[in-house]
Formats: sequence, structure tokens, C-alpha cells
Amino acid sequence: MSLPGEHEFDTVASRDVYSGAIVALRVDRVAMPGGREADREVVEHHGAVAVAVLDDLDRLVMIRQYRHPLGRRLWELPAGLLDEPGEAPLEAARRELVEETGLAADDWSILVDVALSPGFTDESVRVFLATGLHDVGRPDAHDEEADLEIARVPLDDAVGMALRGEIVNATAVSGILALAAARARGDRLRPADAAWVDRPDAFTRRKHGRAAPGSA
Repeated sequence: MSLPGEHEFDTVASRDVYSGAIVALRVDRVAMPGGREADREVVEHHGAVAVAVLDDLDRLVMIRQYRHPLGRRLWELPAGLLDEPGEAPLEAARRELVEETGLAADDWSILVDVALSPGFTDESVRVFLATGLHDVGRPDAHDEEADLEIARVPLDDAVGMALRGEIVNATAVSGILALAAARARGDRLRPADAAWVDRPDAFTRRKHGRAAPGSA
């Protein structure tokens, strides 16, 4: 029997349950310590990028958008799916920033990578910091984004909003608090093209005809 931390959790079988527009669900049969096997449900997701956009007055450019699963509008960072095949995360972040705010940025770095709920999904988000802003015009928006509000919020106020529960989007909370912590600690941020170990790819490969990991 292996020591704690040494067991290999091999997938011995896998079956697909559902595949939709932005998620898929599969059930993996996984080898457990002691010779047991157990089923683990896995929600596959494209993954996403988000941008903490900071202007020269130390204000975050935030959006307020309707989120149907919660049935209300939430304060968030500009963000979007990594659903374009072969698109680098930085390029996706640049694209989403223009689409949601009409802004472009000269300077980019990585704030934090977040595995949103690793107990059941491979969804992960990379949060960038963007500065050196200039207006390039926002393209026509559709669906929920046609109702999107844009506001500039002082960073200290955004931290307070997160701590008071007024900002609950996990990506936004992570990005805002990571930025405040990096400022307080004086940490150097990672370059915008740094490796991303947990970037999900199973759903993208599924959508483009390549088998997901562990598929039978």
C-alpha cells in the first residue's frame, strides 16, 4: 500500500453523460487507495480569462452583468471563455476587454490563477492585470452583454465591497484581493505569457473531435 501522497489516482473507465454549449459532464471510475474504485463526476469547461483593469486614478473598471443561475446582476471583472481554438490566454483577455468595455491596455501581467471548484469541475480562470488604458470603442453587444453596466471603482472601495459581500463573483473576489495583496507585499507579478499548468482542455478537445482524458 502506498504512503499518503504517493497513490496514483488512475482513471480505469469513463462515460459521457452530457455535452452542451459551454460544459460537458462525464463520470470517471477512479482507482482509490486500498484497492477500491469510486465514481467521480467531472464537469468539463472551456476555462476563462478575466482582467483587473486599473486606470491611472487607481480605479478598477468593473462590469455589472445579469447571471441567470443566480437570477440577479453581479459586479464582476471583464471576463470571457477560452472557446477559440488555439487562442492564447493573453489574446483572449485582450479580446474580451475590448468587447466588454471598449478599452485596450498597453501593460499586462498575471495576478492569479483560480481553480473555481476542483472537487467536480476542471474550470480554471486566469486573472490578468491590465494598465496603460486607451479607448478603442466597444462593438455592438448582444444578449446579457447588451444590458451590461460599466463603472470605475477605486481599488480600496472594491476590496471593501468584496469583504462586505457586495462582490461575490469568485473570479472578481480573487482578482481584487490578489491585487490588493500584491500591492501591500510589493510582489513582482508573473509575466503575461507564463505557463498555466491547470488550463483546461478536455472540453475544447471534445468539441473539436479529440477524445477527452480518460474517455473510454
